[in-house]
Amino acid sequence: MNARLRKEPLGVTLIIGAWNFPFLLLLQPCIAAIAAGCCVLLKPSELAAHSEDLLAELVPKYLDPRAVRLESGGATETGYILSKKFNHIFFTGSSKVARIIAAAAAKNLTPVVLELGGQGPAIVTKSADVDFAARRIAAAKFTNAGQICLSVNHVFVEPEVVEQFLQRVAYHFSNLLKGEGKDHLCHIINDRNFDRLRSVLEKSSGKVIHGGKKEAKSRYFEPTVVRDVTMQDSLMSEELFGPILPVITATLDEAISITNVLPTPLALYLFVRDHDVLEDTLDKTLSGSVTVNNVFFHASIGDAPFGGVGESGYGVYHGLHGVDCFSHKRAVVEPPKWMDKLMGFTYAPYDTKNVKKLAVSNSLGFKRGETMEDQKIGGRSTAWLLVLGATVLAGVANWSLDAFPLRRL
Repeated sequence: MNARLRKEPLGVTLIIGAWNFPFLLLLQPCIAAIAAGCCVLLKPSELAAHSEDLLAELVPKYLDPRAVRLESGGATETGYILSKKFNHIFFTGSSKVARIIAAAAAKNLTPVVLELGGQGPAIVTKSADVDFAARRIAAAKFTNAGQICLSVNHVFVEPEVVEQFLQRVAYHFSNLLKGEGKDHLCHIINDRNFDRLRSVLEKSSGKVIHGGKKEAKSRYFEPTVVRDVTMQDSLMSEELFGPILPVITATLDEAISITNVLPTPLALYLFVRDHDVLEDTLDKTLSGSVTVNNVFFHASIGDAPFGGVGESGYGVYHGLHGVDCFSHKRAVVEPPKWMDKLMGFTYAPYDTKNVKKLAVSNSLGFKRGETMEDQKIGGRSTAWLLVLGATVLAGVANWSLDAFPLRRL
């Protein structure tokens, strides 16, 4: 029997990008969609207006408009686009907008991939290299001013090493800003997000031990470390998506419990040098991906699937997983004609004698509580094995004739 799998394009695909990486998060899935054979409508984020304008100029110039097109605009235009029927929708952004997109797609039963974010934690255990953990976490919050779906949202630090961590993370933030000041740091995308970050920081009951400077006019927001943060704190009420780093003193078990209560994160960062502790933590938590003793690295592995789970989204891409994301796996089976002789009992009118021959009463005679050694399988199982053997032999014979045809004399 010939059975095979065809990867076929899902069809016309809508790709909606995000403002924090306006080129990467739009064009990377676009490349995968083209590789799968799909036509694409690109919708860049209007919040990154200059990037949107440049894409609107370059896409029709360098890409075939019969296969790839781009539409600009804000929420009104996006709503109109979503009212149309697509074969597939790929969205990167917030969970709030994702719910709107999923609801619109459901009207046409359109499959959707949602790449979201979440309150991604870092956990610094007492066995970790604390200085290295502090340096990598500081660098994560510094990059794009923390405006990355993969960024560390908050840090759990075990009591034995929390003071050392706080001292080192403040030191590394100071080093990152050395010499260049506020011009060296990415600023907040718009006034709304700047005001949101300022508000949650002002309402926090934690203690600021580093940073906190901000300038509304330029939307500069200095990387800020806040200690003694509790789960009821304003900083833990939502995904921060900014350069504020809440530090929570907690044992590993407490960190795991809190992480499991919060929405499932896109990424989890675990700093640990005890392999048994690592595996135990992985068993007890859930996230889109995990990077151990570093940050972001899981997203840089070209062959690894990238995506969320639960509140952080669903569906994966990157590498071949991206091609699969935009493909339908279509099974094609070609049974040989000779097999019909073995399937005669399936045709009406049905003969009760044939049914009795095929029936396997009492599931081959198994009895509750018996072990495999106790079970005695009767003649019916033997008959089934003979039929199976004959089918296999016939298949081999048929394959041999196809593979090695006899020459005519």
